[in-house]
Amino acid sequence: MSLCFFCTDLHGYTDRYEKLLNRIREQSPDLVLLGGDLLPHGFAIKEGLDDFYQDFLLPSFLRLRDEMGSNYPSICIILGNDDARINEKDFLQAEQTGVWHYIHQKKFTFGEYTLLGYAYVPPTPFRLKDWERYDVSRYVDPGCIHPLEGMFSVPPPERDIEYQTIEKDLQTLTTEIDPDKMIVLFHSPPHKTHLDRAALDGMKIDHIPLDVHVGSIAIKRFIEETQPLMTLHGHIHESSRITGHWYEYIGNTLAVNGSWDGTELSLISFDPDQPGKIRRELI
Repeated sequence: MSLCFFCTDLHGYTDRYEKLLNRIREQSPDLVLLGGDLLPHGFAIKEGLDDFYQDFLLPSFLRLRDEMGSNYPSICIILGNDDARINEKDFLQAEQTGVWHYIHQKKFTFGEYTLLGYAYVPPTPFRLKDWERYDVSRYVDPGCIHPLEGMFSVPPPERDIEYQTIEKDLQTLTTEIDPDKMIVLFHSPPHKTHLDRAALDGMKIDHIPLDVHVGSIAIKRFIEETQPLMTLHGHIHESSRITGHWYEYIGNTLAVNGSWDGTELSLISFDPDQPGKIRRELI
């Protein structure tokens, strides 16, 4: 048996991080998964910290590692669409110390399980495009900004933006992995589920009603066709409040949205050997 924690969309709130760190100290999980949007929105300064990453995030996890010693869990991280990619180098550099594993488009072995990370989301209405990709085609929902027309914190390869899709990425990411032992850490939720329901009711752009489901079609198809053991998601904070569901089964796959639009920390706990016993606490 293994105890795993999953949190996402902490957006630089130090109180939520402190709650998570305290639970890690108290319960000594074997694995902690952080699903993106970890930093303050954009380049905002948070709660008097000049540099949230250098002044709080990295030192907090380094102290925790020193305190816990051999009981320190494996920590796997991806970023999200609100995290500027210019900060990716910091996470990669810290990975060399062993404080965490940065797993965007990478594999990580946890016992008999294979973890995969994938940060990209379909196009949004927001300007920052570091972690956005076309979904299954170059179609963009009304009200959203094309990836080619947004801003980037680091220069992207132009051909990559224009021709790459989430669908193409996922075709190459999961080759030769047993889906029964696969856990995928996404930032985007799957399309048209309880997990991607945005608060867009009654809204229109140029008289066109907006789709209230804003998740990824490619991720939904991937889950339906591949049937991994579990998929973990975030991005749409209000979805579980609107739908009353924070997880659902897509075929045999347990899909979970760990984000939350309240002030509490949403902490998901699970054992991959018994995924049906998953639970959520709002702390």
